Formats: sequence, C-alpha cells, structure tokens
Amino acid sequence: MMQTIWRLSNHLHRWRVPVLPKLCYAFNRIVFSSVVPPGVQMGKGVLLGYKGLGIIIHRRAVIGNNVLVGAHVTIGGRGEFHDVPVIEDDVMIGTGAKILGPVRIGRGARIGANAVVVKDVPPGATATGIPARVLGEAN
Repeated sequence: MMQTIWRLSNHLHRWRVPVLPKLCYAFNRIVFSSVVPPGVQMGKGVLLGYKGLGIIIHRRAVIGNNVLVGAHVTIGGRGEFHDVPVIEDDVMIGTGAKILGPVRIGRGARIGANAVVVKDVPPGATATGIPARVLGEAN
C-alpha cells in the first residue's frame, strides 16, 4: 500500500503536478511512519518490508532493481557530505540498518540487521556491525 502511494506520488512529481505528491507524501508519513519523498529514484521490484514501516530514504538516494529493504531502515546523508547512498541491484538490507553518507552498496550485497554502513560495500559482500565491516566477498 505504501509503495503504491509512493509510486503514484513519484509519477505525479515527474509530471510536475504541484500539490498531490506532497499530499501522498504526508499520508505515508502519518499512516506508515515512513519518509520516502516523491523524488527518490527507486527501481522495479523494490520491496519495502512490513509495508514500509519506519523507513527513511533521502530524497536524492538511488535504489536499484530487486532490492529488499527491511523495516526501520535509514538510507540517508551525513552532515559533512553532499552525496547520498547508491544502492545497486539485488541488494538485501536487514531490519534497522543505517546506510549513511556517500556510499555505494554493490550489486548482490547483503547488509545485516542494525548495521551502520559508512563505507562502500563491494558487490556480493556481506556487511554487519557498528560500524559495518565486510565479512565475506563473493568471487
């Protein structure tokens, strides 16, 4: 439901409809406690766990195709950096994870629950911990 409303607001935002995207954004914020601005670039097949409950995504973030995002995940910036995270295709982000600053999460990577990612994660790798460390990389 939350993603459907976001997709509607995203289409309206791209068509430059003035008020309706903000109303959809406000509805999602109140009902689902999620902050997903209409301008977020989100690919196809993105699944926001638990109907997007508590998810916060920066307005300039880029999320690829077939990404699984758990509940209460933050994908956002850090004060001293202008750039925001780029999540490539086929990534899984565990519940409560925080991905902050100018980082790139490689294709097929896995982010553990409650991990705090502040450095790039290579494709196919698994990252966990606070701050997140890469535990294993795919060949």
